[in-house]
Amino acid sequence: MAGRLKIDILTLFPEMFELFNLSIIGRAKKNGIIEINTHNIRDYTIDKHKKTDDYPYGGGAGMVMTPQPLVDSIRDIKKRNKGKVIFLGPRGKTFDQETAKELSTREEIIIVCGHYEGIDERVYKYIDEEYSLGDFVLTGGEMACIPMVDSICRMIPGVLSKSESYEEESFYSGLLEYPQYTRPEEFENEKVPEVLLSGHHENIRKWRRKQALKITKVRRKDLFDKLTMTKEDKKLLKDDQL
Repeated sequence: MAGRLKIDILTLFPEMFELFNLSIIGRAKKNGIIEINTHNIRDYTIDKHKKTDDYPYGGGAGMVMTPQPLVDSIRDIKKRNKGKVIFLGPRGKTFDQETAKELSTREEIIIVCGHYEGIDERVYKYIDEEYSLGDFVLTGGEMACIPMVDSICRMIPGVLSKSESYEEESFYSGLLEYPQYTRPEEFENEKVPEVLLSGHHENIRKWRRKQALKITKVRRKDLFDKLTMTKEDKKLLKDDQL
């Protein structure tokens, strides 16, 4: 059965993605909700030593991925996947929850994992979109690809058991998540807030919303400042009863 989303990943280290056969994503693959395929870029090189990198023209530290195996691998996968080609690199737009939502609505995606000091500039004309996880350096595109694919897949209906599993999580609504508690009711002299034990669903909803607002304001002011506050939000922040 074909998945609702097909992802083809071009990488030098396909074994790194075996973790997608486990847990929630693995179950979704077995159920035919998503399809994740990995392809070794090294299989496409015409170099007799299977090299996929070389020294940069003009000098400098490190190695650069050569264009031939990258371009040939993209061309080959495009025969079976008509989705946009996504490259994970430092020039890209910062990947966030909104991006994950949008990508999860597509039918097909091709992801190219870079390595070494980057890719030959002539490969970029085969790239449709580029994303970065942030302003820090990783050892390879695989390290960025894994959390990106996970965040995309979990947004697809049927991957998680209930829609609430992601709709109330941090970042989904633009806020950090409210505090969570479970048994025991009291631990090291600290009790679960009474409102969560009340069974009053509306009061619980308001309490959770207020806590999410407060936590986001303190810990992620950048997110809070982007939030469009409702009348209820403003009232909740002023209400000392919750």
